[in-house]
Amino acid sequence: MPYVSARDGIRLYYEEAGSGTPVVFVHEYAGDYRTWEPQMRCFSRMHRCVTFSQRGYPPSDVPSDPARYGQTIARDDVLALMDALAIEKAHIVGHSMGAYTALHVGLAAPGRCLSVVAAGCGWGSLPDPKRCEEMKALAAETGRMFAEEGIAKAAAKYADAPMRQAFKNKDPRGYAEFARMLAEHSPEGHALTMFNLQLKRPTLWEMETDLRSFAVPLLVIVGDEDEPCLEGSLFLKRIVPTAALLVMPRSGHNVPTEEPAAFNAALAELFSASEAGRWLAHKPTR
Repeated sequence: MPYVSARDGIRLYYEEAGSGTPVVFVHEYAGDYRTWEPQMRCFSRMHRCVTFSQRGYPPSDVPSDPARYGQTIARDDVLALMDALAIEKAHIVGHSMGAYTALHVGLAAPGRCLSVVAAGCGWGSLPDPKRCEEMKALAAETGRMFAEEGIAKAAAKYADAPMRQAFKNKDPRGYAEFARMLAEHSPEGHALTMFNLQLKRPTLWEMETDLRSFAVPLLVIVGDEDEPCLEGSLFLKRIVPTAALLVMPRSGHNVPTEEPAAFNAALAELFSASEAGRWLAHKPTR
């Protein structure tokens, strides 16, 4: 099985396919390297596509030390993966938790990014501090659920969240595959990731100053049924000077697998425009 070593020695499992301009896919909290199969099959025809499982997600290592998890660490894992695979620049495509990480890669290492995709981004980020505290309490409850109830029971509950219902009703087979793969994860990895990454990462509003200087072409994608991510996605569109926003109708949180054809078409346009230097061609030059 192919692995690379993160900067602290943690082993990260990855898969790659195709050749051409690189694309690195970064999965959500409920996903893993397999989440991106519809994108790997599509884009590996023209691109070098890389997908990996983040730390805490088998077959990658699941460190038991809470200090081995965090937003900065997740960002550095992406860069370590690119370094190990000799990828100088890539399109960085992130979903949900992975979208936050993709944004941090774009901020910390813009020269390594051809473009950034932030899909389903914004969970836990709200302008009202009181509502943010409520989201943190929910995140802590989720972390305890995975730690105490075991993966089968916790995964079943987490997969059945309101923002997953559109996927469940539109595509029962796809949803069942998503739920099955989630139930194969590490409960310890999920708990540690929730407590030490998701609970502690800065909100989008706390990142506003940095985001206003974001220089990489950015595509924000959100489902219109993904209520927890709508405000954050609109915020990114308003704040990031290079951002475009695509709202998927009748879609929930799992947009890459729930609507793969529309999602892939949007990525293809982004990749082409970015590589041609035409992403901002619609705006007048000053």
